[in-house]
Amino acid sequence: MKVGILGSGDVAKSLAVGFLAHGHSVTLGTRDPSKLTEWQKAKAPKAATASFRETAAWGEAVVLAVKGSIATQVLEAVGAPALNGKVVIDATNPIADAAPVNGIIRFFTGPNESLMERLQAQLPQARFVKAFSSVGNSLMVDPKLSSRPSMFICGNDESAKKTVTQLLEQFGWDAEDVGKAEGARAIEPLCMLWCVPGFLRNDWAHAFKVVRP
Repeated sequence: MKVGILGSGDVAKSLAVGFLAHGHSVTLGTRDPSKLTEWQKAKAPKAATASFRETAAWGEAVVLAVKGSIATQVLEAVGAPALNGKVVIDATNPIADAAPVNGIIRFFTGPNESLMERLQAQLPQARFVKAFSSVGNSLMVDPKLSSRPSMFICGNDESAKKTVTQLLEQFGWDAEDVGKAEGARAIEPLCMLWCVPGFLRNDWAHAFKVVRP
């Protein structure tokens, strides 16, 4: 699959390396491709770089991997035509630009809304699926843990969720579907919970897992 990744931070880089390792083609979208030159040479020589709009138009599937605070701006720069009808994997979280309080990060959304719902409303013809938002970037692909972890997903389009579920299986995850876009109201706060052991005890090597009888 041709995967366009919007972003140039740690999440975007980790997912780029992961998609390449699993046989996909990757282009990273960024405002300044030159800042990825050294990383590209060292870690992902097969990855390409381009503008946000070019990357979105090229990808068969697109990953949104930017800071939550600029997500709407990035989608505005991309424009609806480049994303209409495409699977958009939303890895963002609505983290506020404020320090954690006793290990709890702050969000700029309320409890009865989610960032993904805002993004879906902004681009109603894109097929958003929440994923990769409840774990750190070092564990997103082929996590080395004691058992296979769970990745919570949601979205309005069943076919898009099936595509993302297949990708997650390649990456070593079991997908847990929590329904339509409103499910992001439950998924996004898992980022808060995931970060607590890290901020309190410097423990970042963990993930969530749903267990059943």
